[in-house]
Amino acid sequence: MSREAVVAGRYAKALYEIAAQEGRTLEVEQEIRALVNAFNEDQDIQKFISTPNISEAAKWEALEGALEGKMSKSVVSLVKLLVERGRIGILPELLDRYIKITGEALGLATATVYTTYPLNEEEKAAIADEFGALVNKKIRVLNEIDKDLLGGMKVRIGDTLYDGSLAGKLERLEKSFRRQAL
Repeated sequence: MSREAVVAGRYAKALYEIAAQEGRTLEVEQEIRALVNAFNEDQDIQKFISTPNISEAAKWEALEGALEGKMSKSVVSLVKLLVERGRIGILPELLDRYIKITGEALGLATATVYTTYPLNEEEKAAIADEFGALVNKKIRVLNEIDKDLLGGMKVRIGDTLYDGSLAGKLERLEKSFRRQAL
C-alpha cells in the first residue's frame, strides 16, 4: 500500500469519526464526492491546485470562498488541512477509504452499475433490492455509463463483478459450446 493510501486512510477514519458524532456520515460522503467530481471535471481547478508557485494560503483563500456555506464545517476543515499540508491530491483516495469505512460501519455496500444509458430511480431501487438480497447488505447504486457495452449491464460490488452484459453472455455461450465440442 502506498504512503498516500495510508495517509488518505487516516484522514478518512478521522473524518468518519467526526461525521458519525454529528450523525452525518452519508451527507459528508456526498460532499466529498461532489468535491472530487468538481476537481476531476474542471481542468482549471486541477491546474490551480497543482501549481507549485501558488502558495497554500492563496489556494485556500480561493477554495474557502467556494466552499463556505455549501459544505459542512468538518469537510471545509478537512479541505483546509489538506491544502495547508499540500495533500489535496489524496482527496479521491480519501473518498474511496471513507466509503469503505462508512459501508462497513453501516452495513452498506456500493454497487457500481455499468449501463449504456442512465438508470432512473426505480431501476436503481430494483437493482439495490436484488443485489442487496444476494450479498446480504443494503446497496447503494452508482450508475456509470459505458458506451462500449452492447446491451445489458455489469455490476461491481467490492471485488466481485456480475456480468450481465450482452458481450459477457455471448462469451459464456461460446465457452459452453467449446466444452460440449470436446
